Amino acid sequence: MDKKFSVRAVQCDHRASDEEVYEALKRATDPLTRSWDRLKNAKRIAIKFNMMHTKVEHFEGRRRELVDDAIARAVLRLLRERTSADLIASDTHGFDAEGNRTDGLNYLSLLQEFDVEYDESTMAPFAEYVVPGGGYMFDRYTLSSCWQEADEAVSVAKMKNHLFMGVTLCMKNLFGITPTIPPEGRVRTYYHHAIRLSYVLPDLARITNPALNIIDATTGQWGREWGGEGRVCDALIAGDQIVCTDAVGAHLMGHDPGSDWPSAPFRRDRNHLLVAAQKGFGTVDLDKIDFGSEVEAPLNEFDSIEEDSTEHMAAVRESACEQGLFYRDRMKSMIDRYAGEFIYLQDGEVKWNGSDPTHIGSHRDFAGKKPGSALFLKKVDPDEREGECFDVYEDCLRLMRA
Repeated sequence: MDKKFSVRAVQCDHRASDEEVYEALKRATDPLTRSWDRLKNAKRIAIKFNMMHTKVEHFEGRRRELVDDAIARAVLRLLRERTSADLIASDTHGFDAEGNRTDGLNYLSLLQEFDVEYDESTMAPFAEYVVPGGGYMFDRYTLSSCWQEADEAVSVAKMKNHLFMGVTLCMKNLFGITPTIPPEGRVRTYYHHAIRLSYVLPDLARITNPALNIIDATTGQWGREWGGEGRVCDALIAGDQIVCTDAVGAHLMGHDPGSDWPSAPFRRDRNHLLVAAQKGFGTVDLDKIDFGSEVEAPLNEFDSIEEDSTEHMAAVRESACEQGLFYRDRMKSMIDRYAGEFIYLQDGEVKWNGSDPTHIGSHRDFAGKKPGSALFLKKVDPDEREGECFDVYEDCLRLMRA
């Protein structure tokens, strides 16, 4: 059977030198002819590294929660050697509104070493992106124009569990390209929310469609994305399709990439990899992937922390769906009263409305005495330009109630 997607996993000791890391990454990426065919023809390549954070934690000599410097350096070296493209790295919160560099941009020296531009995705210029083939959650997104200007994209992630999504690999890494400052952007909780996030991530993956996807698994992190426990894994993973690469990554973590909520590690919401594959974007079936590996699963013990019970998350997910459908069914009256504003819905009531919801903070805190009742944040647009796919809420309700 002809397999359309290729993924390679190679052994790479967490104590390896920079040169040894580079050689390991070459072994992983050399067989990815589809990746290199696309990248070699590109004049401009946009890269999303999972490296932005104000605090860098280390474990066994490597970055514990972020892509390690040695892996990032090897990626940039390979791109410089094998392509003639201009390179640009995009992320959020590397610079503040006044244009001052923040402590989060801890890898600027690496970008400068390889003459890579930096794009601050929370700042103009922006562009509107229509999801190819139709959106999973929204039809359109406003993102930095750098993705429109780039011919190809690369996603470089760390192997970690995620409290909300179960795993955070190359696809979840793309959440970092979404602007978070209204009116062009959306506050983090707009997309990072029960139901929505599992479908937003495949949308971002379709828009960017990275030609090369790399997972730093020299070390990884159990439990959660920030503040979890370090794991030695001694591996690097690379693939030519983002869903397939992450499916292999999840498999090597000891997870079933075809499992779904409420099974571990997808304890809080749906498996975003499965959501993407079910609509024909990649596959989570390893038998359909050209997968070659020097390492065996599991690389170490991984799982997401069970912060809330299945019953609690079922209530949150069900109420999120109900509020989405409540808005859809009463859209005209909402527009008549709140046009141009953001609103927070809970139990069929508008709990807040205004132009900027950034001050709200935690949904958990704002929910007050109704912790199992989801808050639903919505931009009330008379044109509904973002094109929210309200059918998702009906589908999820049907599955939960079946």
